[in-house]
Amino acid sequence: MPSREEILAFIATQSGTVGKREIARHFGLHGSDKIELKALLREIVDDGLVTKGRGKLHKPGALPNVVVVDIVKRDEDGDLIATPAEWDEDEHGPAPDIVVALAAKPRPGDPVPGLGDRVLVRIADGGSPSGDPRPTARAMKILDRGHSRTMGVFRSVPGHGGRLIPIDKKNIGRELMIPDEAVGEAKDGDLVTVDIVRTARFGPPVARVRERLGNLNSERAISQIAIEVHGIPHVFRADTLAEAEKAKPATLAGRDDWRTLPLVTIDPADAKDHDDAVHAEPDPNPENAGGFILTIAIADVAAYVRPNSALDREAVIRGNSVYFPDRVVPMLPERISNDLCSLKPKVDRPAMACRVVIRADGRRKSHSFHRIMMRSAARLAYAQAQAAIDGHPDEVTEPILEPVLKPLYEAYAALKRARDDREPLDLDLPERKIILKGDGTVDRVIVPERLDAHRLIEEMMILANVCAAETLEKQRTPCVYRIHDAPSMEKLLSLKEFLQTMDISLPKAALLRPSNFNAILEHAKRTDSTELINQVVLRSQAQAEYSPENIGHFGLNLRRYAHFTSPIRRYADLLVHRALIKALGFGSDGLTEVQAGALAEISAEISAAERRAMVAERETVDRLIAAHLADQVGTIFGARVSGMTKSGLFVKLDDTGADGFVPAASIGGDYFRYEESQRALIGNRTGETYRLGDTVSVKLVEAAPVAGALRFELMSDGRAGLASPGGRGHKRPQKRNDGFTDGRRARPGDRPAKPPWKKNKKGR
Repeated sequence: MPSREEILAFIATQSGTVGKREIARHFGLHGSDKIELKALLREIVDDGLVTKGRGKLHKPGALPNVVVVDIVKRDEDGDLIATPAEWDEDEHGPAPDIVVALAAKPRPGDPVPGLGDRVLVRIADGGSPSGDPRPTARAMKILDRGHSRTMGVFRSVPGHGGRLIPIDKKNIGRELMIPDEAVGEAKDGDLVTVDIVRTARFGPPVARVRERLGNLNSERAISQIAIEVHGIPHVFRADTLAEAEKAKPATLAGRDDWRTLPLVTIDPADAKDHDDAVHAEPDPNPENAGGFILTIAIADVAAYVRPNSALDREAVIRGNSVYFPDRVVPMLPERISNDLCSLKPKVDRPAMACRVVIRADGRRKSHSFHRIMMRSAARLAYAQAQAAIDGHPDEVTEPILEPVLKPLYEAYAALKRARDDREPLDLDLPERKIILKGDGTVDRVIVPERLDAHRLIEEMMILANVCAAETLEKQRTPCVYRIHDAPSMEKLLSLKEFLQTMDISLPKAALLRPSNFNAILEHAKRTDSTELINQVVLRSQAQAEYSPENIGHFGLNLRRYAHFTSPIRRYADLLVHRALIKALGFGSDGLTEVQAGALAEISAEISAAERRAMVAERETVDRLIAAHLADQVGTIFGARVSGMTKSGLFVKLDDTGADGFVPAASIGGDYFRYEESQRALIGNRTGETYRLGDTVSVKLVEAAPVAGALRFELMSDGRAGLASPGGRGHKRPQKRNDGFTDGRRARPGDRPAKPPWKKNKKGR
């Protein structure tokens, strides 16, 4: 039998918790010895020498292997910091900070915690690989999504403190009361975070203001909500700004002088940074008749943002620039993004250039990379370049029309032939753009015209990205690939079931190519279901992400692909630039061994940052449009069914693209069931059917601008259909124009049908 001291020494050497079984195995105890061991361990616990929890033992003040934590903040490096949910400071001292790390290779279904969440974590053995003295943990399961802390708009109630209007769609109508003594510095209209201090069986929860984030009456308040909700870093640290201001323009040393080459930038009219320039000329080689020499020059951000500098540390936290209708949250300070790295006309700028020789059919003959000094010949907008080609040049495009623009468009014609032969996925999903007034509110929503100028730049950027990936692979240099997996078997089976309802067949998964989807989309153009099928095909696709492991890009139908063309706004592109610099011997500011070894973790972080930005941008658009429509309650709009669940229909308005919800409880005089294989809600008694993509008329019943939520009522009938044999279900009254569904006139005290965020026991 080991002594107390030997047992304590063994527990002390373990990184986490141990139990009786581990102690017995270590000391070789069997049979009746375990009974004596149990008594000895009880004495050790009673004396306070070790702590017991869930049948396990650990040193007092030490963290067990698995522990429940609350994520309380982000540190200056952007890492999530947690503290144990239960911790006795009187006995063990201050609670330790725990770094909750993201998985290097996250898999579908892996927990992704956020601020305020309560999470079950496993403490990593051996500590942090970066040498951080704080314990590192991996999330195992999210136990609670931050219900103890929430965010909303504070509304003052004179003499009674105030109330909080939540910004989460799921919590609309669930206001919180804030006593006068818990208001702090909050003023009416402020965006605040609060801690929920008490809940009751009856009456609203009580909260205390934790932090004041700004006032909603100020400009750009709507995007500020998304920034705060998603924890998007938007204020540069002092050392980052200082480093940017000290940066000096790059010199010609170590660069090829290409300043006489008439490269041009072609961007949106309102672009402030210009990170790519292009040029094309016919190949004079008689063996390549009809071919072209293309040059794609990209701003040399690596010349200013060095590995592990203040600029670099903050750029990797941000991951990418975030684009809202009213502002941009940049990855890099303006001194870098809008000045030193912006390819301004008639100004010397450092660049990384890809020179590609293509044949007349658009296929590549050869390519090479160069570190250069360039001088842009002109800054053009898409519409401006297109107008010149269409016979309407202006004073800027007139001098460069023949020598610069026409060769570019001729080269694009060749690239388009190669693209058509490659057959990438060709979804037709027009993007809307919000035009704002001076006060930050919505003026109108437009669908910008898709021009050949857009496609020209897109094809040249794809070409350069492919060349970058192939060069790094050939040089055996680590690379962050842009990967896009083929659709999962589960999604394909669901898609196949849906297409069968429209008499469209889908090949076996093993034979599936983007061209198969294109054939389906082409067939859809000859029907009235083109938008429906485009949406369903889109939803069947996997999400693109970054990874040091190459699996190809399914959507583009490319074997290898890496983002190289936007290092001002994407950290992945900066990593690819550094990898090229190292592989091709372009200087000492290339990819370091430390970064090369951490590419898996960095890829996971920047992929998460990209998803965060996409959600934040979408939510901001929702809030802006909800605010725009708030004074149009009762108006009837044309819309399409964009999604559905058993709880109701999601619709997208034709004019603005606004998304809203139609509760199933408010639909017609039947019981509607959801048929997933058909993407349809079908009436049990009548067979009346609403399908994804259907054109409908809807009336706006409620708008909640703070949450970006819109609730509608259907004003048009569904498709005629057959009722289910023996179809049953309670009969619903006919649609009404007043929003009530109880089959009678509205009377005082009545309330409209419940919105989707107020679910009853049946989930409707």
